[in-house]
Amino acid sequence: MASSRPLASLPAPVRWLAPPAALLGCVLLLAGNGGGDEVAPPAPQGAAAGYCAALDRALPQTVQGHARRDPSPASPYTAAWASSPRTVLRCGVERPSYLDDDPLGTAPEVNGVQWGLSPDGKGGYRFVTTLRKAYVEVLVPKGAFPNYADPLPVISDAVKAAVPEGL
Repeated sequence: MASSRPLASLPAPVRWLAPPAALLGCVLLLAGNGGGDEVAPPAPQGAAAGYCAALDRALPQTVQGHARRDPSPASPYTAAWASSPRTVLRCGVERPSYLDDDPLGTAPEVNGVQWGLSPDGKGGYRFVTTLRKAYVEVLVPKGAFPNYADPLPVISDAVKAAVPEGL
């Protein structure tokens, strides 16, 4: 007759380690999945696609101590860092309409790169480059960094190196 307690037949050390091991496995599965890891990559055309591919190669592997963990599907037009919640970059996005309102009046300049700024409606911010040959979007959710602009300096350095100025 089969036991109703399947772990009872195992040695004590195995029984003691089974629940923590199962819990660790669940945590690793969830962390590895990223919980909603998909990001729709943009489809830049012409020269913008080349600039975005160059940006992908120039982007830092860490931002403020958070490792780069790119979203799926894999694309040279998207990048993400493991801040919690995570910070996502998309290159080759369409020009956002909010840049029409006051394109440079409130746009911060960071390391020689001008960024349009818009609240995301959830307490975070959406930054989009201005005056570059490809539009680069950085989504910084609420709580990802102590200051919402913290990821911009190292990302700006990569943008400045890979995406030329001009419209």
